[in-house]
Amino acid sequence: MTLITLKTTIGRESTVMNDIRERVKSEGYDIKAMVHPGELDGYVIIEGGEGDIRKIIRNTRHAKGVISDDVEMGEIDQFLESDEIEIEVERGDIVEVVGGPFKGEKGKVTRVDEANSEVTLELLEATVPIPVTVGVGSVKIQESNE
Repeated sequence: MTLITLKTTIGRESTVMNDIRERVKSEGYDIKAMVHPGELDGYVIIEGGEGDIRKIIRNTRHAKGVISDDVEMGEIDQFLESDEIEIEVERGDIVEVVGGPFKGEKGKVTRVDEANSEVTLELLEATVPIPVTVGVGSVKIQESNE
């Protein structure tokens, strides 16, 4: 097994991982694990067969290329230790986005994805309801649904 660092479009790491996950299920590539270290925007580390990793990323949107330096398991251990984050945001809460491209916007939470620590909101001031997915750490509760 090989560890390869994939350069992605910043903010699209989860999209890249989801696309790869779906293709592994449907096409049977030899990919064992993926991680997006939160501290490393624009990077995904993939474990699997080197040939399969290179094949699968060739046609993956938002995948920019492979970092040629080899990665050792010891170098990524710090990113694999999980910190338990208790998500206090619930569906129906009104939140303000405090980071990223939608900073300052308010929205109503329509979905909470605890596995990826993300929430999907509908922006309140948009003319047309637009679903936006942001990290739970990028929102601040304005009105609780309780």
